[in-house]
Amino acid sequence: MPPLNTSRPTPITFVLLGIPGLEHLHAWIGIPFCSMYVVAVVGNVTILAVVRVERSLHEPMFLFLCMLSVTDLVLSTSTLPRMLCLFWLRAHDIAFDACLTQMFFIHSFTAMESGFFLAMAIDRYVAICDPLHHSTILTRSRIIIMGIIVVCRGVAFFSPHPILLKQLPYCRTRIIAHTYCEFMAVVKLACMDAGATKSYSLSMASIIGSCDAVLIAVSYAFILRSVFRLPSREASFKALGTCGSHVCVILVFYSTAGFSIFTHRFGKNVPAHVHIFIANIYILVPPFLNPIVYGVRTKKIRENIRECVLQLFKTKISQ
Repeated sequence: MPPLNTSRPTPITFVLLGIPGLEHLHAWIGIPFCSMYVVAVVGNVTILAVVRVERSLHEPMFLFLCMLSVTDLVLSTSTLPRMLCLFWLRAHDIAFDACLTQMFFIHSFTAMESGFFLAMAIDRYVAICDPLHHSTILTRSRIIIMGIIVVCRGVAFFSPHPILLKQLPYCRTRIIAHTYCEFMAVVKLACMDAGATKSYSLSMASIIGSCDAVLIAVSYAFILRSVFRLPSREASFKALGTCGSHVCVILVFYSTAGFSIFTHRFGKNVPAHVHIFIANIYILVPPFLNPIVYGVRTKKIRENIRECVLQLFKTKISQ
């Protein structure tokens, strides 16, 4: 009896298809995607630079904002440059290990994004509902611990993804019907039953996303209750405007991420191009909006950016 072949063929490269059915529009789709990426990079780098230079901004809100900015930079940079190469240069091939690396960064930093949204919601809750004890509750050490927990959670729950996929044999097509290496798009290419692997990924994403979303909703419910009790109507409207813009960004992130998760589980009839386009939105839009909503709309950051720009102009004029 000949020995059984226990080898597990692993492809050297995968082929990213892009957005199925919209291949003829790839060049045009790349223009707004590139614009959002440029705004995301410039905005988040500006926030990091301003907070680092200005000591008055070393407060919990801005420290969490810096953590969110770093997450946005890594998340967008791990996807957009490669996606633009696909759209504009027709560079469809991606190495197997590079694909797994991109997947790890996408899923782990998406989880971190969700965690930092929760941390910022907690900060706003303490600042508005218990302002007298804000600085004693959210001390520098506690902020660092919260940041470490968010990072470790993202790494711990999603580092198994590339390890699990590395163990699977791939003897079907090498074509990934997506613009980046998404876990569910890659696991479909395995030539063995990967039901347990799929369930693990969907369960982790669902549990982390739903728990964070519920806690954020509870935080903002208490914030709104406190806002409506403010004696000044002007202060109430100002607080509502700030909270409203924050909630809009959070809704975009969780609604699109939730749509993508539930489409994998239940949405068999959802067109592939719709699913992939929305999957791109929850990775591209939050890094684009966060610097605008949390940065430009924040008075302290806006004033410090204006001062930095004026100093640069004065320096150039004096030279």
